[in-house]
Order: sequence, then C-alpha cells, then structure tokens
Amino acid sequence: MATWVEALRRGWRQAVRMARLMIGVPDYEAYVAHLRAHHPERPVMTYEEFFDERMAARYRGGGGRCC
Repeated sequence: MATWVEALRRGWRQAVRMARLMIGVPDYEAYVAHLRAHHPERPVMTYEEFFDERMAARYRGGGGRCC
C-alpha cells in the first residue's frame, strides 16, 4: 500500500513542478539542490529572497543563470 501512495506523491510533486515551470514560477527546491551541489560556499537565500530575485531577473530582461 505504501508503494502506490509514494508513487502517487512523486507523480503529484512532478506535476506541480511542471505546472509551475509552464507558468513561470521559479522552483526553489531545484535552486537549493543546485546551490548545495555546485556552489556549497554560497549562502542559500530564503524562499522570499529567491522569489523576489527571480521575478526581478525575469522582468528586467536579464537572464540570471549562474551556470
């Protein structure tokens, strides 16, 4: 029983992530994972700081990618 429940949760999380990407909402969890894997010396922004920075980058016309 736990197996199908976990599979359903994984599927739901993936669907939410895809929907957010389609409408342009940044993925904080992916940001944190990337930062910890590739830039461990950098501090991790809070969700609010991350969201504000991503929206500013999106609407000022800049790219904002580090890698």
